[in-house]
Amino acid sequence: MWNVAARAPAPRALLHSLPVTPRSGARAFGTSLLRATRGSRANPAPAPTPVSGAKTLEGHGAEGLKRWSKYMPTPQRVDAKKVVLVGSGGLSIGQAGEFDYSGSQAIKALRESGIETVLINPNIATIQTSHELASEVYFLPITPDYVAYVLEKERPDGVLLTFGGQSALNVGVKLEEMGVFERLGVQVLGSQVDVLRMCEDRDLFVQALDQIGIPVARSEAVSTVNEALRAAEAIGYPVIVRAAFALGGLGSGFAENEEELRDLSARSLSLSPQVLVEKSLRGWKESEYEVLRDQADNAIICCNMENFDPLGIHTGDSIVVAPSQTLSDDNYHMLRTAALRVIRHLGIVGECNIQYALDPDSREYRVIEVNPRLSRSSALASKATGYPLAYTAAKLALGYTLPELPNAVTKTTTACFEPSLDYIVTKIPKWDLSKFQHVNRETGSSMKSVGEVMAIGRTFEESLQKAVRQVAPNYSGFDSYAKPADLDHALRVSTDTRLFAIAYAMLERNYDVERLHELTKIDRWFLYKLENIVSTHRELRDRGSLAAVDVDLMRTAKRRGFSDLQIAQLVGSSEAEVRAQRKAQGVTPFVKRIDTVAAEYPAQTNYLYTTYNATSHDVEFDEHGTMVLGSGVYRIGSSVEFDWCAVTCVRRIKAAGHNTIMVNYNPETVSTDYDEANRLYFEELGFERVMDIYELEQATGAVVSVGGQLPQNIAMRLKQANVNVLGTDPVRIDSAEDRHKFSQILDTIGVDQPDWVEVTDVEQAKEFARRVSYPVLVRPSYVLSGAAMNVIWDESTLEHNLTMAAEVNTEYPVVLTKFIPDAQEIDIDAVSYKGEMLLHAVSEHVENAGVHSGDATLVLPPFSLGEEDLARLKEIAQKLARAFEISGPYNMQIIRKVNPDGSVDLKVIECNLRASRSFPFVSKVLGVNFIEVATCAILGEQVPPPRDLMAQRYDHVAIKVPQFSWTRLAGADPFLGVEMASTGEVAAFGRSLHEAYWASIASTTGFRVPQPNKGVLLGGDVNKPELTEVAKKLYNLGFKLYCSNPDVEALLNSIPYVSAKRIWFPVKDKRKLREVFDDYEIQFVINLAKYRGRDTLDEDYVARRNAVDFGLPLINEARTAVLFADTLAAKMAQGCLFPYEEGRIPSEVQSWHTFVPEA
Repeated sequence: MWNVAARAPAPRALLHSLPVTPRSGARAFGTSLLRATRGSRANPAPAPTPVSGAKTLEGHGAEGLKRWSKYMPTPQRVDAKKVVLVGSGGLSIGQAGEFDYSGSQAIKALRESGIETVLINPNIATIQTSHELASEVYFLPITPDYVAYVLEKERPDGVLLTFGGQSALNVGVKLEEMGVFERLGVQVLGSQVDVLRMCEDRDLFVQALDQIGIPVARSEAVSTVNEALRAAEAIGYPVIVRAAFALGGLGSGFAENEEELRDLSARSLSLSPQVLVEKSLRGWKESEYEVLRDQADNAIICCNMENFDPLGIHTGDSIVVAPSQTLSDDNYHMLRTAALRVIRHLGIVGECNIQYALDPDSREYRVIEVNPRLSRSSALASKATGYPLAYTAAKLALGYTLPELPNAVTKTTTACFEPSLDYIVTKIPKWDLSKFQHVNRETGSSMKSVGEVMAIGRTFEESLQKAVRQVAPNYSGFDSYAKPADLDHALRVSTDTRLFAIAYAMLERNYDVERLHELTKIDRWFLYKLENIVSTHRELRDRGSLAAVDVDLMRTAKRRGFSDLQIAQLVGSSEAEVRAQRKAQGVTPFVKRIDTVAAEYPAQTNYLYTTYNATSHDVEFDEHGTMVLGSGVYRIGSSVEFDWCAVTCVRRIKAAGHNTIMVNYNPETVSTDYDEANRLYFEELGFERVMDIYELEQATGAVVSVGGQLPQNIAMRLKQANVNVLGTDPVRIDSAEDRHKFSQILDTIGVDQPDWVEVTDVEQAKEFARRVSYPVLVRPSYVLSGAAMNVIWDESTLEHNLTMAAEVNTEYPVVLTKFIPDAQEIDIDAVSYKGEMLLHAVSEHVENAGVHSGDATLVLPPFSLGEEDLARLKEIAQKLARAFEISGPYNMQIIRKVNPDGSVDLKVIECNLRASRSFPFVSKVLGVNFIEVATCAILGEQVPPPRDLMAQRYDHVAIKVPQFSWTRLAGADPFLGVEMASTGEVAAFGRSLHEAYWASIASTTGFRVPQPNKGVLLGGDVNKPELTEVAKKLYNLGFKLYCSNPDVEALLNSIPYVSAKRIWFPVKDKRKLREVFDDYEIQFVINLAKYRGRDTLDEDYVARRNAVDFGLPLINEARTAVLFADTLAAKMAQGCLFPYEEGRIPSEVQSWHTFVPEA
């Protein structure tokens, strides 16, 4: 027997005319699962409550909807023909791909209503910035000034502010204060600015909830450090500090005493004008409700969720479970009723997220915050329930009501029906903290994760184990992947690996549930469920062999989420043998449908998942579609750009007349929208699950080249299992991913590359490095974003870095190559068919080689390459296409080095036989969709003739710049190297290099426009000539030059007509350093150090780290610093540093169509 998620009572339509009481309204999730420890089955659902309107709808479909609508109130529709939607900008920690999903759904809703949509969003990698959606797109900064210029130029009737995260919301509040909306006659749609301000201004928010008797934590809004100290003294320690108008808990944290509060409040106030000091409720349960309300005051609960972790960890960094599993029925309804009262009292129209703290030992609760916009939780709730939250919220903003909107999944019920689930969803965050030096790995009230996974199962055990595997391919399930020396501390203080510390405590140190609960404060229900996994783990291990695993144990293991590989590791077998045995035993997964209303009404969409906790399938396998493997979790190196590739591929396959099957598990994506593919499997992307789906669906083929590195990693195994892998042969993919094979092939076709050697021992590596001379580059195989790649400058660090590279992928060799300093790096994105190149784009890096291409500033068309270089680059790309017999997309990185005699070397350093992160960029800049052409090549259908896009002349230039999230990663060194660190990207167009660069750098989240004639802090390697060049240019522009190092001071003051001052630089005292920055009015920091900081007292490290901590622009690469100075020189004359002024629209404020008419 196993524990199945409780089915809720049947949904009931909520009409405005009916009173909403704790029990009369429809339930989102019904009774929580019983707090059973093992083997308990949930109570059956009560009988459906008859609803006459619903019966009519079910019986007559569209005709029923017409009848229903006769009884609906008819509130005023918004009379808008053109609407501006403000996007969220580049992906960063706290504001990621969920806003591409929500913005895309909103634009679909607007277009469906016949409204012309203008989108402002510099994130060029997104689906929403594709030509199929918005009427016009502006790749410009999400700032009050630039949004005001677009509004002035476009003169829309309305503006939507709640689909672009905190960035869009903050811009809207500022524009209203500037009087822009009133002056231009622009109507704010949905929740009004006063409502947004009330939710964001912590003082107003507390007052508003006090009016209706909704409890909040005792708190006080402050704007100075001294005020914060006085407030804490009155409230009593410990306290939590929350920043107003901030996203993802930025600037928040806990303080146990005055010293901690002084540091925390100083940092928070540098990021926000107001902070709230409130009594800490750390250790209480945290729960969330996603709520919708229309202007007729109909309101529903779409989804309720609860955090696995107790209060004190930001919900974005917590494991989240839906529906809530540990709330009593009484507590569930108490919070539900409060949520409906709050959204009505605040006057929110559309969607909002309400977060609660609940005392685990009483009915006492507090509202933590209300987000009056689409959020990360909204995306999770939407994908967890199948309810199109963003689409519905956009319709509500136009004046529609919930009862008149059809449910897009069932097609027969209305949007006023609350979802009910008969399954359990588990979300686990994805951190990439191991990439960063000196980073603090503790998780708390400020978010640090870069993405999240969502798994669907019918028991918590099944759902959790699926989610663990989705986080990283090297995890096989709940196991001891972390073995901390101080285990009690690791359990008490949460980090990114605490779940694995719990596994270690249970599996190897025999901690019981009570001891774990005492240390972690995690609810015992969850711990007992983990104990179920542990008991099965031990039983499998005790059997000792696969032959000893009978059908009952095999079925129990699968129902508790164990993978074939996990079972194989425990019984000393292989994954293939386990797979064969369980299939022979008849233990195979069943496919179930997400239907939003717990099967009370039939679903019309194929939103699917697999489970072993079932006895029948919900679908017929008669479509035989083409599988497209998505990119999985967003992480550093694989983000929304691969979702753009996957969605574009699916759409092109559908347009060619084929059925499509999308496999992905990322709730933040457009690819996991129910209406993109014919069938969506919200599932793992490992070999086992992909094979399960392929065999069940009897698919015609699988596409592995548009989802980034994850699908590539299993391509060879899929081919060996007789899967029809479409496009480039996996054998060829393997020869490009395996560094040794790749280097051999380049030698055979006469394509130049840096000297290389396959490393088998340290002495061999040292001998090679001495022969070619340092620096050398360590390169592992089959990795993404340069994982474990490092430039080695001397022998002292060689052995350590070789060990790291060997650990990141143990199955393939490590290659050591000669690193060429001061060389230029070039990207080529291309498409070929049967080895013949169809398209290619050549993008130029601003930074020198040594900065990962994902962290580089990309310029297209290239600004410094001549015709001879372009011809040679095209020839190299064609040679590789033939050598690897490529059919589909591929990407190359090439080093260009000018020799003393004037000759130019072009050396290939990498080739990926898949789409790259720059495919959306080159497609949108050149006006040709590379993925659409690549999909034709993959299918071998409607393949267009070759076209040389680089032979054309362009009158525009586009620049893509990286989006970093250093501020979130406390302690991390903001230094650029060969391992990728950026979390996203933005791009902008211009008629000149400087016009495009200014718009793109100003588009990065948190960029502060420097004030003229103020201070600049310079530092770094005095041997870099660019430091002198930049100092001259900035001094001539009127900036005051400061430094902290005597060598830098001597260099700067030796430059003719330049004066610089060395300032006191307290490296150990952050508060005093902040005062120094303020005293000298430092506007930005340029630090051109050659190496990372040796330690946290390194002067250059302190300068870089505190620049981002104080919210100042940081330029940390030499050629980028020169471009930044040149851009300031070009744009300052045009007033780029001055605020918005009506009638003075900058030249870069042009739509995408203006620059690229083909778009």
